[in-house]
Amino acid sequence: MLSHLLIMRHAKSSWSDGNLSDHERPLNKRGQKSAEAVGAALYARGYAPNIIWSSDALRTRQTAMRLIRSIPGAQTVEYSADFYHASASQVLSLCGRQIEPNGRLMLLGHNPGWAELHSYFTGHNDAFPTAACTVLARTDKGDGDWLAPKSWRMVDFILPRSLFAE
Repeated sequence: MLSHLLIMRHAKSSWSDGNLSDHERPLNKRGQKSAEAVGAALYARGYAPNIIWSSDALRTRQTAMRLIRSIPGAQTVEYSADFYHASASQVLSLCGRQIEPNGRLMLLGHNPGWAELHSYFTGHNDAFPTAACTVLARTDKGDGDWLAPKSWRMVDFILPRSLFAE
């Protein structure tokens, strides 16, 4: 059973090479720093994911790798082309086809779908900038639908800019 569900948008990507497809855009320096800072914050706060389900775009793959550099221990990362620019309903459908994992799961992807997921689970329509991460804690004992909003409550909302101000 999941204890935490994390929803994270990829870190800031580079637009410097106009020859690259959107799918192949890498992180820029700010994005690299932000992904590592969010990973360190998740670890320090006790929310570090042990499983990451991610889009297969280069910027999300690089975000995942930067995150796990900051988190001791082993993490499992699974990449899915279906997460690339998926809507919240598409992500929920994809997740619903999976058996609920154990531990702390991060869903890593792109807006607008990830902002929609944040709203779906929290009821808030917050801005969801690059490298934003919503942390949800389980409210039931695993007897409910793990993808129902009532199964979760928001316990943290990490924005990279707040980490650099500390």
